Amino acid sequence: MFEKKASVHWEGGGKTGRGQVSTETGALQSYPYGVASRFADDRKGTNPEEIIGAAHAACFTMFFAVTCEKAGLNPSAIDTTATVRLVKDGEGFKIDRIALAMEATVPGLDPARFQELADISKKNCPVSKALAAVPEITLEARLRA
Repeated sequence: MFEKKASVHWEGGGKTGRGQVSTETGALQSYPYGVASRFADDRKGTNPEEIIGAAHAACFTMFFAVTCEKAGLNPSAIDTTATVRLVKDGEGFKIDRIALAMEATVPGLDPARFQELADISKKNCPVSKALAAVPEITLEARLRA
């Protein structure tokens, strides 16, 4: 069993307050976030959807690399983007879609097997499983020559 920690410190009200998010590893250390970085164009902070997207892209990519290795393949480069969509839902909001887009260079891998391994990775990475309540998780996977 593995446990990882993240923490948040928040000051002020919901709309006017500001928070700081930190991770156990220090990758994020008192990094700012708030309503402006979530719903406006404040580029000085992060937001929960961006963090979820980063976690999903990271997990999926790592899982794909391990899946390739188990199949006897050695990926030389994998690039993944996760786009997390937040939409109005009654009085609040919800995440209704995560779109993964991955490009990879995997010598010796044919396109059909590539797609199969990518789909297996999308379905089975731990973060995909944790996000199963999201109604739509898509994957666009492209094998680079």
